[in-house]
Amino acid sequence: MRRKACAFTGHRPRRLPWGYDEGDARCVRLKEEIRTQVQALSQRGFTDFLTGMAEGPDLWFAAAVLQLRAVNAAVKLHCILPCLGQAENYREDGARLYKSILSEADSVIYVNRAAVKNCYLLRNRWMIDRSQLLLAVCRDAARSGAASSVRYARKTGREVILIDPKCV
Repeated sequence: MRRKACAFTGHRPRRLPWGYDEGDARCVRLKEEIRTQVQALSQRGFTDFLTGMAEGPDLWFAAAVLQLRAVNAAVKLHCILPCLGQAENYREDGARLYKSILSEADSVIYVNRAAVKNCYLLRNRWMIDRSQLLLAVCRDAARSGAASSVRYARKTGREVILIDPKCV
């Protein structure tokens, strides 16, 4: 039986209505929606979850996958990193969560070792190319890396599930 994979992308906290305030009710609702979507995808047979480990929604997605994996051993978390040193400029709490997630991941893959031009774009496309579905925290018409990933996933025939951060 072939394993089904879901890639994830999302806006960085600075692009979210509440910024870095994870105590904001909208952020709390978004994290719950991410957990709900991960659970629903698992029920649809998705077992492999790929995250680019960017600060904010990528890390929340990874945490949700790890929560699910605690009760469903078939679930696997794969951290797909654009380059070494990705978290060097993360806030302290984000850097701590990043390290914790990496230590629990089923695999950690570097698309590039060095921070080459377009390494984040290459990372996003690597994940999408190996997935059947893209779950995205993104405004559909936004100009961002997340929106670019949504367009690429649609162009390559992947299913896309959008969570609009302004609607949670």
